[in-house]
Amino acid sequence: MVPIALSASARRLVALGAVVVLAGLGLFAVDRLLGEVSMRDIRAAWHGVSAARLALAVLFTAGSYLALTLYDAMALRVIGRPLRWRTAALASFVSYTLSHNLGLSLLTGGSARYRLYTGHGIGGGDIGRIMALAGAFFYGGLVIAGGLATALRQAPFPLGPLTVAPAAQPIILALVVAALAGLMPVLGRRRRSIALLRWQMPLPTARQGAGALAIATCDVTLACAVLFVLLPGAGSALFPAVLSAYCAALLIATLTHVPGGLGVFEAAMIAALPGIDRPELAAALIAYRLIYYLAPLGVAGIVLALYELRAWRRPVTAALGVSQSIAVALAPPLLAALTFTGGLILLVSGSLPAIPARLQALRLVVPLPFVEASHIAASLVGTALLLLAPGLFRRLDAAFHLTRLLLFAGAAFSLAKGFDYEEAAILLAIAAVLGWSRRAFYRRTAFTLDVFSGGWLAACTIAVALSAWIAFFAHKHVAYSNDLWWQFAWHSGASRALRASLAASVMLIAATVAWLFSAARPRSGEDVRDPGDIARLVADVERADAKLALVGDKRILTSSDGTAFVLYQIQGASWIVLGDPAGPQDRWSGLLWELRERADAAQGRLLLYQVSPAVLPFAIDLGLQIIKYGEEAHVQLATFSLEGPAFRNLRHSERRALRAGATVEFVPAANVPAILPVLERISASWLAAKGQGEKAFSIGRFDPSYLVQCDFAILRVDDRIVAFANLLQARRGGELSIDLMRHDAAMPPGGMDLLLVEIMRWGHAQGYATFNLGLAPLSGLAARRLATVWARAGAFLYRHGGSIYGFAGLRAFKAKFGPTWHPRYIAAVPGIGLARALYDLQVLVGGSRASASRARHPVTDRVRTGAPPRPANDRPAERVQMTPGSSALKSSAE
Repeated sequence: MVPIALSASARRLVALGAVVVLAGLGLFAVDRLLGEVSMRDIRAAWHGVSAARLALAVLFTAGSYLALTLYDAMALRVIGRPLRWRTAALASFVSYTLSHNLGLSLLTGGSARYRLYTGHGIGGGDIGRIMALAGAFFYGGLVIAGGLATALRQAPFPLGPLTVAPAAQPIILALVVAALAGLMPVLGRRRRSIALLRWQMPLPTARQGAGALAIATCDVTLACAVLFVLLPGAGSALFPAVLSAYCAALLIATLTHVPGGLGVFEAAMIAALPGIDRPELAAALIAYRLIYYLAPLGVAGIVLALYELRAWRRPVTAALGVSQSIAVALAPPLLAALTFTGGLILLVSGSLPAIPARLQALRLVVPLPFVEASHIAASLVGTALLLLAPGLFRRLDAAFHLTRLLLFAGAAFSLAKGFDYEEAAILLAIAAVLGWSRRAFYRRTAFTLDVFSGGWLAACTIAVALSAWIAFFAHKHVAYSNDLWWQFAWHSGASRALRASLAASVMLIAATVAWLFSAARPRSGEDVRDPGDIARLVADVERADAKLALVGDKRILTSSDGTAFVLYQIQGASWIVLGDPAGPQDRWSGLLWELRERADAAQGRLLLYQVSPAVLPFAIDLGLQIIKYGEEAHVQLATFSLEGPAFRNLRHSERRALRAGATVEFVPAANVPAILPVLERISASWLAAKGQGEKAFSIGRFDPSYLVQCDFAILRVDDRIVAFANLLQARRGGELSIDLMRHDAAMPPGGMDLLLVEIMRWGHAQGYATFNLGLAPLSGLAARRLATVWARAGAFLYRHGGSIYGFAGLRAFKAKFGPTWHPRYIAAVPGIGLARALYDLQVLVGGSRASASRARHPVTDRVRTGAPPRPANDRPAERVQMTPGSSALKSSAE
């Protein structure tokens, strides 16, 4: 047989389809196992759970989550990067809460860990090691707890077609003990590591391993105890049987990758515990979901709200850095999970019959047509909330506004369809937390179907399928007929549930079809979007401007072997590449051709922006027209010095700044969160003085989640920070540059010159070869009679366009640092396509509302103060901003 080779996208679709099928099989199995059980039986068992047992369940849940927080604390010690327990506890609690409810642990929990740990100087590689170690601890505890419970179980252990006989149980105990005994000598007393390809994984010592496995075993046991105490008739002798079934069911649910193990976990538990009363077990499983999964998610939302309130009550200059970054780091993933949960609540509520007493009271004030319409509308709102959750995860402001509107609407429909005030209160609480976290949704992007991924749609499909199954299960006593669809009556709950399920399904199918047929959507497997993956990708680059990938407003296409990548963005019909590809040059051709083919398939056009001469052969092969854009200034740090007459002005500026009490300090990324409030005040003052907003795409922005990944150089006067620059650092021996460079009114004359000079000196001491001063636009263009129209127009603008932009003055400012100049080019399709691509480039980097990424660019920034000329002996202080490669270092009179 000839093997069938599937593409990466086809493999992803097959995997997602398998997850949906497994979830469907789980719900089918639950339906079969509960074939003789009615909703009335489950409701009776639910009311049989005492308040004392509920309190115990809450206590055990707190203990289990406390143990979960120790996973990260232990893993941090193993990799040699210990942090305070409070920091590790917050990261692990939020990440596990998200992954428990949404699944997609790398996307949800991994993202939360990344955004919190990078603020403390821990890179993407170490975060990956933390997640791997925490996962190993968990599975080790699961095996130990399950093995011990199975060995202590007094009866056969059935699980579907498999049954573990009592005679085999001592053998299981012996295997567990032997595995533990053999593991400890392997770990040893000293730290070791293993190499996975080129990735080093530290191993815990025997003492650390034993402690981690003990913690994990306690965690699993406590989590099972939550379910156990919710079984009204369960005695202590039954606990080993429940624990062994729990571990097996949890392992099966984890391996299926179904979000939250929904349906799969319940089916495995019911199959493994045939001796327990099924209505009681079903009621206990529902209560377990509420207490162990949803309640911690609500607690996480409350913690977020408290952090927000604390930040609001403090002045910006006094707020703790961690308080300011909590909303930006945690609000989007947490609110995405809460919104998804709110949508699921509305769908499940629409599938269940209304409480008769409430419906009777509602009948006195609301007409029946309004109730029927509210029932369907609530289910549609629930489906819409499921679909909006990924937009919140991506920090889109349009998703924020739509979600808040729908939460209020859902609360109103909940009251109108059956006076369900509990779910209305939950939705309003989510809306309140969402409103408090407004600043976390800063991406002003139109909400389109491009925010979806296959994983999110699979989770939405499972949620809608669950609500439909609940509808049929809750009304199984009603004989189905076509007339049910058209029955409108106060006590016709089955009809309302059928119509609501159909409406939700149609809406989900429409969204899925639109997503599948949407144009110009890059293939998600090759376009890197996860922050942790981006950090790992740019960890070892040679060019400093490749670090702009960390800003998060660009698409990243990687080569098939993961060694090279290119930054780009889509604006209109133009696919705009920023700078040269990063990585080995033998991979550049494949990357650029891939983008060229994608753009062509989407009826778009490719534009290479500010590329070096090394890219020109590839651009010619692609059939692109090449025009010169300007020159980039590089300073050789090994020979940089202020000696000699050429640097007299720099020496003068440096002395003036030093006499004014200016000093330069370098702050590592781990310490940046503590000074972020002060830097934000300086940045806001600088932007206000310039009369402009933040820029993007080819330059960073003041975004805490980005800035905490950078080292900083700060300028102090009398111990007060008056200016700063965040450093973009390639690997040692490569390039150093800066991105944002901002100051307030208290900066002394010559302060920015001093800051730049000290950064270059620091870079040389750190082993960097060159310092990138950025681009001088239109510099070096020939204005000869036979030159192109672009070159002659650009040269004319360079010489005479000082009233529009200081092109010549900008080059002169950079020239005083003694750089070497390197040409930079634009390459695009010839003819009218070039003009249209340049227009799209202007829109993208100019920061208009039509921009795909809200990016702006210093080249289009009109820096004019209107101040009268000063005497020659009264040198103005320099107001500068520098961006690497694609931007300009600007100077103007204050």
